[in-house]
Amino acid sequence: MPSPNWRCEHVGSLIRPPGLVSLRMAMLQGRGDPGALRKAEDEAVLEALQRQEALGLDVVGDGEFRRFSFMGEVAGAADGFAFGELENPDWFTPEGTANPGSKAMIAASPLEPKRRIARDEASFLLDHARRPFKITLPSPLVVAQACWKPGVSDRAYPRRADLMWAVADILRGEIDALASEGVPYVQIDNPGLAYYLDPALRERSKEAGIEVDIPLEEALSADAHCLGNLPADGPVAGLHLCRGNWRSAWLAEGDLEPLAASLFALSRVDRFLLEYDTPRAGGFEPLRHVPEGKQVVLGLVSSKHGRLEDVDALARRVEEASRFVPAERLAVSPQCGFATSIPGNLLSEEAQWKKLELVVEVARKVWG
Repeated sequence: MPSPNWRCEHVGSLIRPPGLVSLRMAMLQGRGDPGALRKAEDEAVLEALQRQEALGLDVVGDGEFRRFSFMGEVAGAADGFAFGELENPDWFTPEGTANPGSKAMIAASPLEPKRRIARDEASFLLDHARRPFKITLPSPLVVAQACWKPGVSDRAYPRRADLMWAVADILRGEIDALASEGVPYVQIDNPGLAYYLDPALRERSKEAGIEVDIPLEEALSADAHCLGNLPADGPVAGLHLCRGNWRSAWLAEGDLEPLAASLFALSRVDRFLLEYDTPRAGGFEPLRHVPEGKQVVLGLVSSKHGRLEDVDALARRVEEASRFVPAERLAVSPQCGFATSIPGNLLSEEAQWKKLELVVEVARKVWG
């Protein structure tokens, strides 16, 4: 559908309050109280909604407070995953390199959906959000990248792409349900696309035993498949692309040019949420491929640290981007979520809220 003129939003995840983290970890260790966790989730989401609304964000969310990670609910919603170990390429931090470790949910048998992914999130937000809200879902590609292991997954899915398409079917059903319930905005998170824009990442992945043999066009087609049944009158569909976001570390670098033409032509979304907070993301020139009628949310504010960027400098960057996409089709946000997984990035909750206040301030300065 034509995307509303939302000028400021955040990507999805927020830093979890410490009490909620403790309850979630207790549940994972088999000693938690589900009722206490649900109550704490509800209270945390309500407080987060109130703060987002008070700041003036055009789009709000539940911070992904009901999840361990941005993509973990897919494994929880389907039989066929098993806990195991996978190799990972090194990530980068200002101090050097880091590695998230090898523990992962691995596709070990054919996936069978057993429950909805985001029904509880959507139901609570429909009841309590006073502004448009989004539900975020991981792309089929990033699940296939993270959960396919040679010698295990290939017994059910001979190719990594086969797992991707199985996940795409599950996500399509979830998005259909969200649309029928009246959710106004659905976002697919696809950091896996960074694999196609950074040759160094592909090499490091191969060294770690990970080779993604899925063509870019097929990966984008899987995202489009997820959105295939959306009615013309909504919900708004978004696609988020970043270069990795875990404990303030990043995985890739490089501008969008290698995939821009395919990305913008083949994606069936209304809004592209793109990372632009550091030189690692390159310039705005690839935005010249964005079709008429599509909107671009510029991720200009970093969610990886607490240092506040300069309002005037950010406004000038919006002006630079408007050389390639008209300003009336632009918006602003952080470059990624603040807590891709439960530990979150290396900044405080209050620093996070100041970052979001800055996003709103930039939007008001540019668009009034």
